[in-house]
Amino acid sequence: MTRTYIYIDGYNLYYSRLKGTPYKWLDIATLFRDCILSPQDPSATVISIKYFTAPVKAAYARHGDASSRAQTQYLRALQAHGPGLVQVINGFHIFGLASLPSYQEGSAPSKDSVSRVWMIEEKQTDVNIALHAYRDAVRGACDQLVICSNDSDLEPALRMIREDVPAARLGLVMPLRDKDTEKGKVPNKRLTALAHWVRHHIREDELAQSQLPQHVATKKKPASKPLHW
Repeated sequence: MTRTYIYIDGYNLYYSRLKGTPYKWLDIATLFRDCILSPQDPSATVISIKYFTAPVKAAYARHGDASSRAQTQYLRALQAHGPGLVQVINGFHIFGLASLPSYQEGSAPSKDSVSRVWMIEEKQTDVNIALHAYRDAVRGACDQLVICSNDSDLEPALRMIREDVPAARLGLVMPLRDKDTEKGKVPNKRLTALAHWVRHHIREDELAQSQLPQHVATKKKPASKPLHW
């Protein structure tokens, strides 16, 4: 038995793979445990799935308050459908003023032409993934760590896990489409170089097979799939 923990960068998964698809009501346990991990490592037993995200800012979201409510329903559904298995770890968003180069057709960015803009930043997700993964590894909580992210900020943590806990196996699941390479999106080589195995994309049929029920029973009212999802 290979005791396995799975770490999912929720925003990376959403914006790189789920946005624009009808598969946002995703059962992450079915997708990562049954569709991806089981064929890769039949001996793997998933002990924990950690889903890292940040509460939606309704004022910035495309659907406003409906986007915030949709996220709340989804997180309720995830935890109710996988009680004791799925853990949600929240970061937060901040708005800040920034000066960025103005876009001009045919010209390179220049510090001589900048515009003041509002930037929204998701905070703590990367550091939360890094710290949780490293701590779980050094404590011996698992034999294998599977990370779903394509973010190079995780490279130092993965490198330290390889150095400090050489017995731990590292798997990477890239939240990409199978044709993303044609658009210049490729698995991050800084991460793949540190993994024992890599899944380079998530297939459409796997997403279709890994959807939560329309209504998920909870201890209170059911969590229901948002209409605009």
